[in-house]
Amino acid sequence: MFAKHSVDGKIALFIVYVDDIIITGDDYDQIKHLKSLLAKEFEVKDLGQLKYFLGMKIAQTKNGISISQWKYTLDLLQETRVLECKTTNTPIEPAKRSEKDSVPANKDRYQSLVGKLIYLTHTRLNIRFVVRMASHYKANPTEPDMRNVNRNLQYLKGTPS
Repeated sequence: MFAKHSVDGKIALFIVYVDDIIITGDDYDQIKHLKSLLAKEFEVKDLGQLKYFLGMKIAQTKNGISISQWKYTLDLLQETRVLECKTTNTPIEPAKRSEKDSVPANKDRYQSLVGKLIYLTHTRLNIRFVVRMASHYKANPTEPDMRNVNRNLQYLKGTPS
């Protein structure tokens, strides 16, 4: 992210992720200038008002900006077949982790799910603590750890937005 502040307190933001770019701010002259510079060097397509960025839905209202990963959540629930399961009111079961009696879980699947949940924590602060705890066990996940990840998914089903 690059920011240009003008003397009169206005700002122009230039955000780049691979080939996705957001140009925004309240310094409309700088934004127009930046767009013209980019158009001289590259093939540029102005998509207008920002609606989606990196799988996140962006909505502007008079009260501010909201960001949602609702579709990402539903896709994750569909991929993991959690849409067919019942929901739960809490993202994790309060229990102690006992490594000596636990059966190892599928490490690749566990790591993949935890990675997807980490991405979801950008907009879902209510699962951040649980996902952080789950990430501690990525090297040697057990079946109870996998059950906690699955419970987190069931919790998301009940609160998809």
